[in-house]
Amino acid sequence: MATTEEDRIAREVINRAYRIHSELGPGLLESAYRTVLVYLLIKQGFAVESEVSIPVKFDGMQHGAGYRADVIVNGVVLIELKSVDELGKIHFKQVITYLKLSGLRLGLLINFNCEHLKGNIRRVVNGLPEEQ
Repeated sequence: MATTEEDRIAREVINRAYRIHSELGPGLLESAYRTVLVYLLIKQGFAVESEVSIPVKFDGMQHGAGYRADVIVNGVVLIELKSVDELGKIHFKQVITYLKLSGLRLGLLINFNCEHLKGNIRRVVNGLPEEQ
Protein backbone atom coordinates (compact mmCIF):
# COMPACT_ATOMS: atom_id res chain seq x y z
CA MET A 1 0.00 0.00 0.00
CA ALA A 2 1.39 3.43 -0.92
CA THR A 3 2.42 5.76 1.86
CA THR A 4 0.47 9.00 1.95
CA GLU A 5 1.95 12.43 2.56
CA GLU A 6 0.03 12.43 5.85
CA ASP A 7 1.73 9.20 6.95
CA ARG A 8 5.19 10.50 6.02
CA ILE A 9 4.63 13.66 8.04
CA ALA A 10 3.16 11.69 10.96
CA ARG A 11 6.31 9.54 11.16
CA GLU A 12 8.49 12.67 11.23
CA VAL A 13 6.32 14.25 13.95
CA ILE A 14 6.44 11.08 16.06
CA ASN A 15 10.23 10.90 15.74
CA ARG A 16 10.51 14.47 17.00
CA ALA A 17 8.04 13.80 19.82
CA TYR A 18 10.21 10.93 21.03
CA ARG A 19 13.28 13.16 20.92
CA ILE A 20 11.50 15.89 22.90
CA HIS A 21 10.22 13.43 25.50
CA SER A 22 13.64 11.81 25.79
CA GLU A 23 15.41 15.12 26.34
CA LEU A 24 12.81 17.07 28.36
CA GLY A 25 10.83 14.30 30.04
CA PRO A 26 7.32 14.65 31.49
CA GLY A 27 5.98 17.44 33.70
CA LEU A 28 6.17 20.54 31.53
CA LEU A 29 3.21 22.55 30.33
CA GLU A 30 1.67 21.65 26.99
CA SER A 31 2.82 25.02 25.62
CA ALA A 32 6.48 24.14 26.25
CA TYR A 33 6.20 20.90 24.28
CA ARG A 34 4.33 22.71 21.50
CA THR A 35 7.00 25.40 21.22
CA VAL A 36 9.81 22.86 20.94
CA LEU A 37 7.92 20.63 18.50
CA VAL A 38 7.11 23.59 16.25
CA TYR A 39 10.77 24.66 16.35
CA LEU A 40 12.02 21.19 15.40
CA LEU A 41 9.51 20.77 12.58
CA ILE A 42 10.28 24.19 11.10
CA LYS A 43 14.00 23.43 11.40
CA GLN A 44 13.33 20.26 9.37
CA GLY A 45 11.68 22.34 6.62
CA PHE A 46 8.00 21.72 7.32
CA ALA A 47 5.35 24.43 7.00
CA VAL A 48 3.97 24.65 10.53
CA GLU A 49 1.03 26.56 11.95
CA SER A 50 0.49 26.81 15.70
CA GLU A 51 -2.70 27.61 17.64
CA VAL A 52 -4.76 27.41 14.43
CA SER A 53 -8.35 28.68 14.66
CA ILE A 54 -10.90 26.12 13.56
CA PRO A 55 -14.34 27.65 12.97
CA VAL A 56 -17.55 25.81 13.67
CA LYS A 57 -19.54 25.27 10.48
CA PHE A 58 -23.25 24.66 10.90
CA ASP A 59 -26.23 24.94 8.59
CA GLY A 60 -24.05 26.27 5.78
CA MET A 61 -22.70 29.09 7.95
CA GLN A 62 -19.35 29.64 9.61
CA HIS A 63 -19.77 30.52 13.27
CA GLY A 64 -16.54 32.07 14.50
CA ALA A 65 -13.39 30.40 15.74
CA GLY A 66 -14.76 27.72 17.99
CA TYR A 67 -11.53 25.83 18.59
CA ARG A 68 -7.77 26.05 18.22
CA ALA A 69 -5.67 23.18 16.93
CA ASP A 70 -2.28 23.03 18.62
CA VAL A 71 -0.28 22.39 15.44
CA ILE A 72 -0.99 21.75 11.76
CA VAL A 73 1.90 20.51 9.60
CA ASN A 74 2.05 21.19 5.84
CA GLY A 75 -1.67 21.90 5.95
CA VAL A 76 -2.47 18.17 6.17
CA VAL A 77 -1.67 16.74 9.64
CA LEU A 78 -3.28 18.06 12.80
CA ILE A 79 -1.44 17.54 16.08
CA GLU A 80 -3.13 17.87 19.45
CA LEU A 81 -0.71 17.92 22.37
CA LYS A 82 -1.53 17.11 25.97
CA SER A 83 0.32 17.11 29.25
CA VAL A 84 -2.16 15.18 31.38
CA ASP A 85 -2.03 12.19 33.74
CA GLU A 86 -3.96 10.03 31.29
CA LEU A 87 -5.54 10.42 27.88
CA GLY A 88 -9.31 10.12 28.06
CA LYS A 89 -12.03 9.48 25.51
CA ILE A 90 -12.76 13.21 25.44
CA HIS A 91 -9.26 13.93 24.11
CA PHE A 92 -9.75 11.46 21.25
CA LYS A 93 -13.19 12.92 20.49
CA GLN A 94 -11.68 16.42 20.47
CA VAL A 95 -9.23 15.42 17.72
CA ILE A 96 -11.98 13.77 15.67
CA THR A 97 -14.06 16.95 15.94
CA TYR A 98 -11.09 19.11 14.89
CA LEU A 99 -10.48 16.85 11.89
CA LYS A 100 -14.12 16.99 10.81
CA LEU A 101 -14.35 20.76 11.21
CA SER A 102 -11.06 21.40 9.41
CA GLY A 103 -11.57 18.80 6.68
CA LEU A 104 -8.20 17.21 7.46
CA ARG A 105 -7.76 13.44 7.31
CA LEU A 106 -5.09 12.65 9.90
CA GLY A 107 -4.48 13.78 13.45
CA LEU A 108 -2.01 12.79 16.12
CA LEU A 109 -2.89 12.98 19.80
CA ILE A 110 0.29 13.08 21.88
CA ASN A 111 0.47 13.10 25.68
CA PHE A 112 3.90 14.13 26.99
CA ASN A 113 3.09 13.81 30.72
CA CYS A 114 3.99 10.14 30.98
CA GLU A 115 6.94 7.97 31.85
CA HIS A 116 7.05 6.34 28.40
CA LEU A 117 5.77 8.02 25.25
CA LYS A 118 4.95 4.66 23.65
CA GLY A 119 1.23 4.11 24.17
CA ASN A 120 0.66 7.84 24.60
CA ILE A 121 0.53 8.69 20.90
CA ARG A 122 -2.74 8.03 19.12
CA ARG A 123 -3.34 8.16 15.38
CA VAL A 124 -6.80 9.57 14.64
CA VAL A 125 -8.23 9.34 11.14
CA ASN A 126 -11.00 11.04 9.21
CA GLY A 127 -11.31 9.36 5.82
CA LEU A 128 -7.94 7.60 5.75
CA PRO A 129 -7.36 3.88 6.17
CA GLU A 130 -6.75 3.06 9.85
CA GLU A 131 -3.32 1.55 9.28
CA GLN A 132 -0.71 2.51 6.73
